[in-house]
Amino acid sequence: MKTRDRIIHSAIELFNDQGERNITTNHIAAHLGISPGNLYYHFRNKEDIIHSIFDQYARHLSESFTPARSTEIRLDDLMGYLDAIFYLMWQFRFFYANLPDILSRDELLQHKYLKAQEQLRAAVEALLRSLREGGIIAVSDADLPDLGQTIKMVVTCWIPFQIAQAPHTRITKPLLYQGVLRVLFLLRPYVQPQVAPRIQQLEQHYRQLAQLGG
Repeated sequence: MKTRDRIIHSAIELFNDQGERNITTNHIAAHLGISPGNLYYHFRNKEDIIHSIFDQYARHLSESFTPARSTEIRLDDLMGYLDAIFYLMWQFRFFYANLPDILSRDELLQHKYLKAQEQLRAAVEALLRSLREGGIIAVSDADLPDLGQTIKMVVTCWIPFQIAQAPHTRITKPLLYQGVLRVLFLLRPYVQPQVAPRIQQLEQHYRQLAQLGG
């Protein structure tokens, strides 16, 4: 792995474990066993590292939530998208946990974030239409944008909501699987009767993951 990639990987690890506010470029360099000068050769400052992490996050958003088929999605595909939601919340949990503060410090990053969110909005709506075409859900064109926006809100706000309930909450994989279950809960009223048993199996799968030890 190239030094630049190692810096990004280590920064994500430290930000997730200790909080972005508590980590400096010196901490990242020490964690890697390199000199601060070597780090600054690749990145000007911590904000530069965060931009690169966000670019990675945005690529995952774009790649993970593009419909697998041009017209319809099957139930096996739905599980893949739910797993992608979990991966993003887990891999970039520091970003979700401290989103307003991180964006408020960097106007350019906020612009990039809003652009990524607009792309995600369109992708989520396309996925919901594909679920409808695949006979999995029945949702009107009028309700579809609000359903997509609500799903986005749950995913984006799940970690901050948990932290607000208890400031010392430890963000664990089971806790994030509870967030995935909330997405399934939002879809439940729209599920077609013929696929309801399979959706219940999906819910049971994620419920078991949510009950595992953190």
